[in-house]
Amino acid sequence: MKQLMQLIITSLVVAVLLLFSTRFIDPPPKSGKGNILYVYNWGEYIDPDLLKQFEKEHGIRVILETFDSNESMLAKIKNGGTHYDVAVPSEYAIQKMKKDHLLIPIDHKKIPNLKNINPDYLNLPFDKGNQYSIPYFWGTVGILYNPEKTKGIDFSSWDSLWDKRLKDNVLIVDGAREALGFSLNSMGESLNETNPHKLELAEKKLEKLGPNVKGIVADEINTMMVQKEADVAVVWSGMGADIMNENEKLDFVVPKEGSNLWFDNIVIPKTAQNIDGAHEFINFLLDAKIGKQNTEWVGYATPNAASYQLLDKETREDKRFYPDKEVQKKLEVYKDLGYENIKKYNELFLRFKMSLN
Repeated sequence: MKQLMQLIITSLVVAVLLLFSTRFIDPPPKSGKGNILYVYNWGEYIDPDLLKQFEKEHGIRVILETFDSNESMLAKIKNGGTHYDVAVPSEYAIQKMKKDHLLIPIDHKKIPNLKNINPDYLNLPFDKGNQYSIPYFWGTVGILYNPEKTKGIDFSSWDSLWDKRLKDNVLIVDGAREALGFSLNSMGESLNETNPHKLELAEKKLEKLGPNVKGIVADEINTMMVQKEADVAVVWSGMGADIMNENEKLDFVVPKEGSNLWFDNIVIPKTAQNIDGAHEFINFLLDAKIGKQNTEWVGYATPNAASYQLLDKETREDKRFYPDKEVQKKLEVYKDLGYENIKKYNELFLRFKMSLN
């Protein structure tokens, strides 16, 4: 009995010492709304180590939730059932959020690292003066392909995807505007087309692509391309770069007819409860070294000039992922087309997907 009591006492002492040492080495954030930050971001779109670093440096616990489309993000924030302090929408979604009064103005005085952002990516049409948004990453939509397995096919044109030699060999990102977008581009039309007849023609052309489509998928594209389940994919540039790191035999191109030039920005939703913490978090991400680390982990192009200069020369000079001004002139930024037009895009995209069954 005496030995049992000694064992119990010893165990309790060890437990107390471990608890004390853990709290001393890595003290938890204090309780209270101001010490928790709710971040709503795309999946695989921030280095997890940076979240831990921010927590340690600022004493603010970060709770990260992810979304897979601007539409689902908009719906959840508009519903108001959650209190996200930071979100990362794309440019056309920011336009809509501004119209719907879903954003809080950002205090630039609280973000001294804003000076690191390349002026080319500030003051853009979707948010003049960056009143509500701060640049996070940017990129394009293009074709990822295996040159060895697709010899004789010139992927400098969107029409290459319809080549009969690509039967059951093309993956497409699961996005209505991306899919209808490259079909519209292949027809010489705008990514922001709203003419019902032209949209119908774009969907009909997609149906003709059906025999070549292996699947319409999201993040699964990474695994499928790395494991060589397909030789061609329509992807966002950063996704392409990430996959190419795993499979060096792949290449990426933005077709000559044009494509999407997109910008993801950080915003503070109207429902935010930790506005000061949100500003601290944004400023943290805009630090040159932090931005470099995040860029290398995420794989997309950074608008942070200070971070860009810290990247290796090969990355900085890779025009596939940092296209020059001449290429960018052929690219279009998505606009907020309004509820009815977006509904039409979604309906046509669903029709296309149904045609594949």
